[in-house]
Amino acid sequence: MRDAQTITLTVGNMSCASCVGRVDRALAAVPGVRGVVVNLATEEATIEVDDTGPTAEALAQTATDAGYPAQILQTRSPDAAHDRKTEEAQALARRTWLAGLLAMPVFVLEMGSHMVPAFHHFVMQTIGMQQSWWIQALLTTLILAGPGRAFYTKGIAALMHRAPDMNSLVAVGTFAAYGYSLCVLLAPGLLPAAAQAVYFEAAAVIVFFILLGRSLEARAKGRTGAAIRALLKLQPKTAQVLRDGNAQTVAVEQIVPGDIVLLRPGERVPVDAVVTEGSSHLDESMITGEPIPVEKHAGDPVTGGTINGPGSLTLRATHVGTETVLAGIIRMVQDAQGAKLPIQALVDRVTLWFVPAVLGLAALTVMIWLAVGPAPVVSYALVAGVAVLIIACPCAMGLATPTSIMVATGRAAELGVLFRKGDALQALADVDVIAFDKTGTLTKGAPVLTSFEMLGGPERDTALALVAAVEARVEHPVANAIVDAAKADGLTLPDAQEVTALSGLGARGQVGGQRVLVGSEGLMAQHDIPLGDALAKADTRAAAGETVFFAAIDGQLAALICVADQIKSNAAEVVADLHAQGVRVAMITGDKQETAEAVARELGIDDVIARVLPEGKTAALETIRASGARVAFVGDGINDAPALATADVGIAIGSGTDIAIGAADVVLMSGDLRGVQTAMHASRAAMRNIRQNLFWAFAYNTALIPVAAGALYASFGLLLSPQLAAGAMALSSLFVLSNALRLRGLKRGTA
Repeated sequence: MRDAQTITLTVGNMSCASCVGRVDRALAAVPGVRGVVVNLATEEATIEVDDTGPTAEALAQTATDAGYPAQILQTRSPDAAHDRKTEEAQALARRTWLAGLLAMPVFVLEMGSHMVPAFHHFVMQTIGMQQSWWIQALLTTLILAGPGRAFYTKGIAALMHRAPDMNSLVAVGTFAAYGYSLCVLLAPGLLPAAAQAVYFEAAAVIVFFILLGRSLEARAKGRTGAAIRALLKLQPKTAQVLRDGNAQTVAVEQIVPGDIVLLRPGERVPVDAVVTEGSSHLDESMITGEPIPVEKHAGDPVTGGTINGPGSLTLRATHVGTETVLAGIIRMVQDAQGAKLPIQALVDRVTLWFVPAVLGLAALTVMIWLAVGPAPVVSYALVAGVAVLIIACPCAMGLATPTSIMVATGRAAELGVLFRKGDALQALADVDVIAFDKTGTLTKGAPVLTSFEMLGGPERDTALALVAAVEARVEHPVANAIVDAAKADGLTLPDAQEVTALSGLGARGQVGGQRVLVGSEGLMAQHDIPLGDALAKADTRAAAGETVFFAAIDGQLAALICVADQIKSNAAEVVADLHAQGVRVAMITGDKQETAEAVARELGIDDVIARVLPEGKTAALETIRASGARVAFVGDGINDAPALATADVGIAIGSGTDIAIGAADVVLMSGDLRGVQTAMHASRAAMRNIRQNLFWAFAYNTALIPVAAGALYASFGLLLSPQLAAGAMALSSLFVLSNALRLRGLKRGTA
């Protein structure tokens, strides 16, 4: 039995939102398929199947049988995809130029005669009308059989599958104009004299305009994937590796964990590694978005793709190939770019009936013109019907959402913000409250000991050594602060036994036969240790923003311990910016209420939930949610993972733990809180962009279909020509793509 899996297909022949809907429905109907996401911009379908579901080959055949040739995507290669799109764009450009060269004489012969009387007389006196029509017929036939052939092969196939798409609209519209004109040319007796006019130029120019639009569209699509290709270029092709004591140049793909890599000044780090010798400064801006180079010494980790500064380094490879941070970033961006946002459901519902409705509307338009139109009634009916078919092509609808997602998530990645889950792009834009963890998120996470006040028991140095001995066995920033202070005082730490970390309370252990407790007021209460006057002292220090603990030795209160964690320099700026965006800011912390409120006052935070144990953070989020608010949570530690997963949007500080990052929807690749600003602005800018695109796509069709049908003819004598309809349709798609590409202008921290 196979495990549940995700299968990705490349899908051909998709040209509009209707195509996307039909591929989606065909694949979703296969038994065993859990979910389908079809992306027009990437030309891919991602299918989630259960353990008894269909094979990838069967799914590819299903899409192919529906009229959209599909192949299994073995590995995602942005370079290969870019090369394929480049080839497609070049092929489209060649077809466009050929169609344009052939359509120009047709347009000049027909429309020139209508617009310039002198030119009409010149044609009549030289080649004559009949000969002019034969020339137009020949050139138009070459256009339809050559550059425009794909419209017919794909469009007719879609009609045969009872799944008409954009190609079907173009095929029906252009063939109606072409067929009618051939009838006038070859069998004029079948039509009244008043209706004997040819529309070869309409068929020819429509094909040219639509090919031109698709050609420009293909070039613009290629630019939407620029962020992924830029990330790929961060990894060098070769590296200097020590093999048998000699430096050898090897391909990066041949490096294995444990290899010793030599890194010279100015070179890119080839894989994730640890510095074993040397020191230097590395530019990590393309990974984290941080512009300031980071100093590296022996023992420090380095990330593949970053740029070495002036020093030489010797590295030991730790992660290679698909396991590197850079490879993970690329996977995250690709997954986010292929996501289907909830807002896309509106497009999906419309496209279920859109193209069939347009075909029906075009037929109704023809019938109305035949019934009540002026002479030559057949000509008017043909022009109106063809214009409706061409103006309504739903290309812009299909491109409105995926192009904005691709550009926004790609640009955010360049700025150090990764949307691990595509739907987080929409969810983050809608949050009402952002809740921050305090330690390591709003603060630097490296507290220092500010006071070790004796309250009884042994002398200070002895007590500090005993407490530090226990804390040395505990992984916690506050514990590190106490140990660092003891070492700074030159104290030798004795061995501690039976050390137990008590989550959210503190720690206990045995040191030289003495029982040592270090922790909160709650821990002291559990062991019946009275605090007396020390409690008032603790409240005073907590109100000043310090975190306060107590130490007890052999059941007697010994010391009041105060540590302070510096607030990050830009935390207040971030909070102010979130307020400006209409978002409330909350802080969830295990600190005492007085300490938490001191930090909140300094930063301007709205809501404080203090004295929260790690397992209580999810309950705190539910408390905020109880009012109907949508909540994002920002955290960095292992104990933040449940809260990150529970929040409507989990935002992990990238300098935190892998577990926290794995539970999050959005990852900030550096510890800089401005990444929260960047994520919010990217999300809201993307959603504004998508709404603009969808408004344009729907408003365009809503406004122009009636015009194409002839709604303005009775009042103003205006009837939209099929050629103008084709040009307007092409401009609609280009507007959507150009609007999406504006998101490339997003800046770090601001919109």
